[in-house]
Amino acid sequence: MNTLAPPAFSVLVCLRLLLAVLPLPGQNLLKHDHQLSSPLTSYLRLNEGLWLLDNNIDPYIGGAFHHSPLLLSLFSTIWGLGRFSAYWRARQGLSSQKGTRSDVENLIVSVYLLNPYLLLPSLALSTSTFENALTLLALMFASEGKVSSALLAIAFAVHLTPSSILLLLPILMVLLSSPVSHLASPRPFHGSLKRIPFLFGEFTLYWLVLVGAACTIAGGSWNWVRASWGASLTLPDLTPNPGLWWYFFTEMFDHFRPFFLMVFSVHLVIYILPICIKFQHDPLYAAFLLVGVLGTFKAYLTLADPGLFLSMISIFPEVHGYLRHPIITTLLHLHAALLLPLQHVLWVSEGRGNANFYYAASLVMGMANGAGLVDACWAGMRIAVGDAKVWADEKVDGEKGKGKVWEVVQQ
Repeated sequence: MNTLAPPAFSVLVCLRLLLAVLPLPGQNLLKHDHQLSSPLTSYLRLNEGLWLLDNNIDPYIGGAFHHSPLLLSLFSTIWGLGRFSAYWRARQGLSSQKGTRSDVENLIVSVYLLNPYLLLPSLALSTSTFENALTLLALMFASEGKVSSALLAIAFAVHLTPSSILLLLPILMVLLSSPVSHLASPRPFHGSLKRIPFLFGEFTLYWLVLVGAACTIAGGSWNWVRASWGASLTLPDLTPNPGLWWYFFTEMFDHFRPFFLMVFSVHLVIYILPICIKFQHDPLYAAFLLVGVLGTFKAYLTLADPGLFLSMISIFPEVHGYLRHPIITTLLHLHAALLLPLQHVLWVSEGRGNANFYYAASLVMGMANGAGLVDACWAGMRIAVGDAKVWADEKVDGEKGKGKVWEVVQQ
């Protein structure tokens, strides 16, 4: 496996840390970029909430602040360096391969360090980096069999962003079985399902403790629930982003809005059981696919969401040879990465376009994310069949050459 040489890897790590801790020219522009941070993850809105809290003003009464109260107390002490190291540890723990462990770990971390979808939101100080770190920590602890740590991490992630609840079931399955990849040799789920209620109860306990801590920080007020969690369900802020929700509800008639909010929200949930059942032999891969679902259909999407999915593909090198259209997916992402800032400038800065321009670029991003997700599903299922492909002539009504039959010889 080709990885970075140790000196080059060390330089890359140091460079990434310097970018995280040093002020950079143009960083203020990144903080205002709608592609890198949303109303739920914006550093500027978090700063506004901190100022309001310091002046004994409820930050949730204005309708512009949507962060959890826990971030109000933690953000001043936990910064980019801590977030990055948490991600690094998560990446190291997520290796499910049987090869050389250090090579796999170096490759995984290198993919993260070089991913612009994750680097730019980090430079914009978006709190989505916290959410990604907690998600990966939950998967890391689950892979290591650390039950309480994994459940606490996913409880924290769900507290910050309720849509992370999609990952709870595969994490429970990892805790009940094994993180070792069985994509090439599927077998029925062999974990003890009787433990699920106890694990879910422990997760609920941690989540309730976090809720109580948030209420204490908020001075006993429950306004934060509607402003923070409710924002993901009711979409009160229609600030443009690379996702698929905002423009649809901008054009929506008010009397249709509750119905379609319900449809869009339920649409996320319907993927959980099919993916977990199909990939019950490899729940870690199921978690990876659900991360891709969030990276495609999340309400307030930023580049950090698909970036996490694209980086996690390096954890499963055995499926790379079974991807059907990796070049097309790459080109779609490249096309979207060029279109989004261009259309954003034309519409917001120059005033020479309209919302349709930017939403068209968002649709290209949605196509790119969807193509990657479908391709990953195909590769995860195709690997179990093998890669020996034989074209053979098919005889139809005694005539040869009217068609071809695709024969697959299982290895």
